[in-house]
Amino acid sequence: MTVNATPTQTPPASPPPPPERTRQVKPARHRRSNLDLKLSPYLYISPFFILFAVVGIFPIVFTAVISFQEWDLVRNTGTFVGFEQYAWILSQPQFWVALRNTFSIFLLSTVPLLIMAILIAAMLDRNIRAKTFWRMSTLLPFVMAPVAVALIFSNMFGDSHGLVNTLLANIGLGPIPWHTDPFWSHVAISTMVNFRWTGYNALILLAAMQAVPREYYEAATVDGANALRQFWSITLPSLKSTLIFVIITSTIGGLQIFDEPRMYDFAGEGGAAQQWLTITLYLYNIGWGEFNFGRAAALAWILFIIILIIGLINLAITRRLVRDEGGRGVTAPRRRKGIQR
Repeated sequence: MTVNATPTQTPPASPPPPPERTRQVKPARHRRSNLDLKLSPYLYISPFFILFAVVGIFPIVFTAVISFQEWDLVRNTGTFVGFEQYAWILSQPQFWVALRNTFSIFLLSTVPLLIMAILIAAMLDRNIRAKTFWRMSTLLPFVMAPVAVALIFSNMFGDSHGLVNTLLANIGLGPIPWHTDPFWSHVAISTMVNFRWTGYNALILLAAMQAVPREYYEAATVDGANALRQFWSITLPSLKSTLIFVIITSTIGGLQIFDEPRMYDFAGEGGAAQQWLTITLYLYNIGWGEFNFGRAAALAWILFIIILIIGLINLAITRRLVRDEGGRGVTAPRRRKGIQR
């Protein structure tokens, strides 16, 4: 009797366990290198932020605190009075006179300044001789000290022996009351501002014009657009961001004007009847003339709010007037039959 023996099936061998991962310990040199890559950018820019916090943010916050207090200069302490300082400033007739004078000088200086800066930049953008000389010449008034500019122009616009009135008398015209009439005093101060800042803004606009591709002008010339049409349809729309920057900075500088009205006469009080008293000059008289830092701080914050509102209005108007794309009637560069580009 035979027995059939069936072979026993052995289970499949299980795969060997994976080798244990050994944790690689990076050397200390590599750890320091990674830490340096992460922290070094912040260390490089930290001096600016530290300096800005000390000389920028802290004075702003401290001024806001002082504006709500009756500050004692002797004890260097203050008594909280709430919005009393702001109410006092707004109730003073001198504040409204200073506000009117500030806006008048701002309009008489900023609007002509921007127009002249754009025109000068457009002329310097042309292919003229000695371009470097003319471009550097536009910066000469900006390099001059503002006190020197104010002294020179205040003598030019003198009522009795000024150069301008002397020239007017030579051609048979009567003298202009530059120091007694509010409007003409604003014109004289605005002329100082325009003389000093037009070239600076013109170079900023010129740099933006240089960045416009020349192919746009070549295509416009082929399409028959003249220089004025090219300027209106290509140059101006391409200057949108730069114009916004120039308008905002001109607004801030125009509403904070101080050097020119301060040096327009020897007294520096804004005129006998406050003909050219500006807000910053009024602030200076309150802070360092009356030594009332609480009211001066409140006036500074009122000026800040005014500048912020006017800046936002200028930003909205500029975005509406200046377009991103080119104007009508001027086409972008394109391929033409028979012309290889």
